[in-house]
Amino acid sequence: MLRTGVTVASVRDKVSGAEWDARVELAACYRLVAVYGMTDMIANHISVAVPDEPHHFLINAYGLLYPEITASNLMKIDLDGNVLAKPELEYGFNRPGFVIHGAIHRGRPDAKCVIHTHSRAGMALSALKCGLLPLTQTATRFARVAYHDFEGISIDLAEQQSLVDDLGDAEVMVLRNHGLLAVGPSIPEAFNSMYRLELACKTQIDAMACNTELVIPSPEIVAKANAQWQPNVTRRYGELEWPAMLRMLDRLDTSYRE
Repeated sequence: MLRTGVTVASVRDKVSGAEWDARVELAACYRLVAVYGMTDMIANHISVAVPDEPHHFLINAYGLLYPEITASNLMKIDLDGNVLAKPELEYGFNRPGFVIHGAIHRGRPDAKCVIHTHSRAGMALSALKCGLLPLTQTATRFARVAYHDFEGISIDLAEQQSLVDDLGDAEVMVLRNHGLLAVGPSIPEAFNSMYRLELACKTQIDAMACNTELVIPSPEIVAKANAQWQPNVTRRYGELEWPAMLRMLDRLDTSYRE
């Protein structure tokens, strides 16, 4: 078993069972984002609302790599940025992480999990005026993609309202000239949306790099595919995949559960 090299005291006996489960799933999500190559060193953030505590959420300590995140070294903060619980480490939380995630948890209480990345493909897509095109079956997963214009590094609380306004009721958003964002009613669903969005971005960048005419399905076919992706037609994406993802992580390193 691999070890992270960062050890803190377990908080399992200090939090509710529901919070502990959320901590384990959130730590797993950080590890999965690393496994699939969507990290930017210690930058970026994934958060989850604390069960039964609607004004509190869990987020990473700013200074740890994603493979170092564990259930016990996550931080708990409130929607005003007050630290409620933190590991015995020298790190605090990332200011843009609070601005972005605090805004969405306040403005979209249905979005229990929020994932933000700076992947190469996501940043490249964010700089394209055309945005995400329905070039592939994967891209048609998203009936609506929201867009948020770049306002500088997200440290200003004034940006919170425009973030929420631009996201609306969408499950994914392209932060122009910045990166990607996905939300979901659960960690498995949010991760699945980010994985699919990242894959759609990669394939679009690859196709456009070929410098040849693109084949784009008709609006009628795109609408049909959009409808076929909906959970009332098929299933809630992420829930079936999640146990398999955890089994994979457990084969690699179980320390995220600590």
